[in-house]
Amino acid sequence: MTVLSVGGAAATLRQAQRAAAPWPYAELDPERLRAAGWRPTPIRDLILKIHQRCNLACDYCYVYESTDQTWRDRPAVMADEIWQAAVDNLARHATTHGLRRVQVILHGGEPLLFRLDRIERLVGHLRARMPEGTETRVGMQTNGVLLTRPVVSRLVDLRIAVGVSVDGTAEDHDRHRRTHAGRGSFAAVARALDLLREPANRPAYAGILTTVSPDTDPVRTFETLSAFEPPMIDFLLPHANWGEPPTHARPGATPYADWLIAVFDRWYGRSEPVRIRLFDDILALLLGGASGSEQVGLSPAGMLVVESDGALEQVDALKSAYPGAAATGLDVRRDELDAVFDDAGVAARQLGPQALSGACLSCPVVRVCGGGHYAHRYRPGEGFLNPSVYCDDMRRLIDHVSARVAADLQRAAASEKR
Repeated sequence: MTVLSVGGAAATLRQAQRAAAPWPYAELDPERLRAAGWRPTPIRDLILKIHQRCNLACDYCYVYESTDQTWRDRPAVMADEIWQAAVDNLARHATTHGLRRVQVILHGGEPLLFRLDRIERLVGHLRARMPEGTETRVGMQTNGVLLTRPVVSRLVDLRIAVGVSVDGTAEDHDRHRRTHAGRGSFAAVARALDLLREPANRPAYAGILTTVSPDTDPVRTFETLSAFEPPMIDFLLPHANWGEPPTHARPGATPYADWLIAVFDRWYGRSEPVRIRLFDDILALLLGGASGSEQVGLSPAGMLVVESDGALEQVDALKSAYPGAAATGLDVRRDELDAVFDDAGVAARQLGPQALSGACLSCPVVRVCGGGHYAHRYRPGEGFLNPSVYCDDMRRLIDHVSARVAADLQRAAASEKR
């Protein structure tokens, strides 16, 4: 058996990246970018994959069902030395860059499989190690099945903000988000959300994450989610690209925009609407502000993932592009976080307009759309210098929101003149 050295493994990774995605890996040079004035955005959000396995078997999961199957070769549970190295590394990074805020997100698989006693030790170490003057937030993304009353109470005490993945009505949710035995999970998730919405537990309630599915009723989905009184709903487009198009994509059709527009029209103008991150971001961008996510806008990405074996990677969404698309070849025990800024993929996600195709740069809504999610721009053999595979949907959605806002502003201006 041939054992590659660290240098040999890195060279092999770079070769594979250049073949799969010539842009950016064969065409962007971070050293030249810095010489030309690019200044990397520090890492403020660190995702720890504390447990690599999951107690559900969702049929659309971009980790277990996508082209990248590297999870199979990684430890199921993150060892103490890994999370300790990650926390210490982040503390040094925060000190070096004078960061006022950092966030650590506990992720999986299913992070609650890691066990609460381990989570408590991790969070204690994190808060003890961060430099004075740096606000430290801790989040968790869970499928909700293991959120019992004692667990939620402990998460409140630990000041961990919990996001729960749920896909609308019981019927729609259970069609995709099932246990390994094939049973639906909505009943357990609904019980968890009812616990989180109790007044004593609301400090631990971050919100709901939902994947857009055009074969569901958008208004029923929105009303079902709203009934759980979440602080935020995060609607995500399914991770797809030009090699693996969205399931419901059809020439000349915009099914994902149509679905989101139906939700927007139901949501917009309500007296006390639940926050919807995608709509909030689009509205902020239309009014001259900035985006808080990678789905829209041109804000540089300052997020990294630490896998259960210590590998430093880009966001999991890239696993939907090709095997190894998220890899940097770095290890949190061996490499400082700043080392990721020598990776062309990391640089590309921080370059704003410089990372956009000519078609995007000539589009009138480019400042709002921002080219769409970086992972959705991938085209096999070319890389990421393309419009999003959801380009038509994004344009229709943004134009619709823009028209609604413009009409409201015109009415307000006319009312002032009277």
